[in-house]
Amino acid sequence: MSATAAESTTGRRRLGLPVVVLALAQLVISLDYSIVYVALPEIGAGLGFSDHDLQWVVSAYVVTTGGFLLLGGRAADLLGRRRMFVLAAAIYAASSLVGGLAQSPGVLLAVRAAQGIGGSLLFPATLSLINTTYAEGPVRNRALAVWGAAGAGGLCFGSLLGGVLVHGYGWPSVFLVNVPVALALAVLGWLLFPVDPPRDRTRRFDAAGAMAATAGLTMAVFLLVYAPAWGWMRPASLAAAAVGLVFLVLFTAIERRAPDPLVPVRLFRHRGLVLATAVAALFSATFSSLPYFLTLYFQAVRGYDALVTGLCFLLPAVVVAAGTQAGPPAVARFGMRRLLVGGLAAGAVGALALVTAVSADGSYLSLVPGIVLISLAQGSAWTALWIAAASGVAPGDQGIASGIASTSLQVGGAVGLALLVAVASGIGQQSSAPALLDGIRTALLVMSGALALGALTALTTRKATSP
Repeated sequence: MSATAAESTTGRRRLGLPVVVLALAQLVISLDYSIVYVALPEIGAGLGFSDHDLQWVVSAYVVTTGGFLLLGGRAADLLGRRRMFVLAAAIYAASSLVGGLAQSPGVLLAVRAAQGIGGSLLFPATLSLINTTYAEGPVRNRALAVWGAAGAGGLCFGSLLGGVLVHGYGWPSVFLVNVPVALALAVLGWLLFPVDPPRDRTRRFDAAGAMAATAGLTMAVFLLVYAPAWGWMRPASLAAAAVGLVFLVLFTAIERRAPDPLVPVRLFRHRGLVLATAVAALFSATFSSLPYFLTLYFQAVRGYDALVTGLCFLLPAVVVAAGTQAGPPAVARFGMRRLLVGGLAAGAVGALALVTAVSADGSYLSLVPGIVLISLAQGSAWTALWIAAASGVAPGDQGIASGIASTSLQVGGAVGLALLVAVASGIGQQSSAPALLDGIRTALLVMSGALALGALTALTTRKATSP
């Protein structure tokens, strides 16, 4: 057997249980972001949240995940990918159990923050395990497609699953369902993945840089989530801005002097990583914010209950999964940059189609063309994004490279959702139907423009950097 044939056979064999476990971990991360959307009305009524405070059930997860991702990426590289994977899954299991038993808003928000920390450890560990388990090229691209289907599809499937669970068992079920899954992930991760090698003592953890980055990013994401709804000049906003700025400046100073910095400058010489980092922010700000506005439309405008609302997300979940599977062949044929440009452009057209489709008495069928187009674009762009982020990065830097791109993803999501809600006049579950329709259309229009601008920028960058 030739070396090439042997490598291909090994690659096919290794796309078995490891990638299934890693994809399931990514599904948990995505589900925890989106599964609570449908449950928000019942959570608010059951625990006594106000309309404004209810957003923190989502935002607490986003803030802590975004703030701790760089730390999680570095920990995966230096402390062990398997070790971080198992620890993160255990955090998910414990926090989800407490969340399902919560009796007050404060406890539930603490649970969401703990789940965010679990996500910040699990995401880079999962992605770096894929990028170090599978050789760069078609084999890794296929693994990323399976992993990507779970991640991108989970953003929509979470709403479907949330609707079914809330309808049948009440809002605590959206937390309790995580417990057996996360425990299974911890056990399978410990048994399945290779033992972490001894730590390379020549590489330092850069604890000071990690703490400064975590504190600065957490305050920055908190500000971007908090300020649009409550005001940029409120004491909490000003304090978060000041503290975040101080820590980010301190982080910059520490990194300039650190012998082994948390974020090595050499990584930004990888044009694929730089492009992926920029696209990740735009992706999360637009595609990942869409379920929020569709949930408002289905529940508050059309009057659907949790189950029907969840079923409305079945189509986008299936199409997103199909888009992720189409990603690797499209990358091989057209290249990563062309696929990213095409995905962003198609998403812009899909969002624009939804602007005219949402109405007080329109049918679900009128939404289908826009939903299909934007979901297909989301799936294909998601896979290409992570292929670009991993390409050419050394195995020892895969964790921090994943952390950089995923930090951009989380910060972009926090900024995007906050800005879209702001331009939509702060709409929420208690807004009137006419205000909701106007706000949703405005948000979709801005989303379409942002995606179109992103596609144009990526296309122009390609031309500028081509020899």
